[in-house]
Amino acid sequence: MSALRALASSLGLSITTVSRALDGYGDVAASTRERVRLAAEAANYRPNAAARRLRRGATETVSIVLPGDPGHFDEPLYMELLAALGARFDAAGLDLMVLAARSPTEELALYRRLVEGRRTDGIVLARTRVDDPRIRTLAESGIPFVVMGRTETTLPYAHVDGDGTAAFAQATRRLLAFGHRDIAYVGAAPEFMFSELRRRGWAAAMAAADLAPAISMETAATEQGGLAAMRALLRSTPRPTAFLCATDRIAIGGLRAIKEAGLAVGRDVSIVGHDNLSASAFTEPGLTTMELPITEVGTRLAEMLIALIGGADARDLAEVWPVRAVERASTGPSPSHRFAMGPSLSRSSAGEGL
Repeated sequence: MSALRALASSLGLSITTVSRALDGYGDVAASTRERVRLAAEAANYRPNAAARRLRRGATETVSIVLPGDPGHFDEPLYMELLAALGARFDAAGLDLMVLAARSPTEELALYRRLVEGRRTDGIVLARTRVDDPRIRTLAESGIPFVVMGRTETTLPYAHVDGDGTAAFAQATRRLLAFGHRDIAYVGAAPEFMFSELRRRGWAAAMAAADLAPAISMETAATEQGGLAAMRALLRSTPRPTAFLCATDRIAIGGLRAIKEAGLAVGRDVSIVGHDNLSASAFTEPGLTTMELPITEVGTRLAEMLIALIGGADARDLAEVWPVRAVERASTGPSPSHRFAMGPSLSRSSAGEGL
């Protein structure tokens, strides 16, 4: 006699009822599902996972495709995000499948294969673009999906994002209060929505101060990209006295360029990043940055996807979170402001804190 048949016989129930109870189907009374669960635990019975997935028409797997070149899994934010997603999905009995794509075209094709082959029950999207065909494709497919970030589409989709516009407007106002007027923005590629939102915050704050936000540059969102961009901007006239960088990795590269130019970070030139990577607390000097709590974001995204798989409406699952400022020694009064105010000028006297 099979283990399932023996369990059903001991409970006086049909095999079908016991099987559906163990699979959590709502057409079996809650009291019966609980009685079956307790009996299965007492008998140390474990349903066959493959058979269970086949019966339910589900893979019990959710997927995320990491954009980037082959083997480039060293993005710190992705590692933290994956850890949070994996832990929450595991608690819900779901496996997280991580895939990589070398280009946007390959990434989109990968999503289509996942959907058409019914290889996954849900998808997590990362690093959104201003115009993002992935969202349109998945919305049309009907598969549950969640997004870390936003895009310009008017389609409803579940997402969590930080308020990058408000964050960089705040950071710009802080630098203005320090007396900086030539404030540059160093962004990532313009197709990425996170960079565009942060640029808008910088531009709005500069315009509100009647200053033209004319000094900007786009670069790769890496330390190498930040180094190259900052080397070029430090040669410009007038030379910026402060820089807002779309990511910490860009800013860390910028720190090196500032030192190469013989300038003192936080004294001759101020610099701000975004992400609060662990490395940012250990640069010399420490990097002022803006932080969206990625572990909490990952957990929330997983909860949203679990809810969508269970039938929730994506229109009820759209969240934009505030971004926390972390002030360290890479920002300070502009040279002219410091000299005008004298040696007694303190960080706290500059107004709005980061």
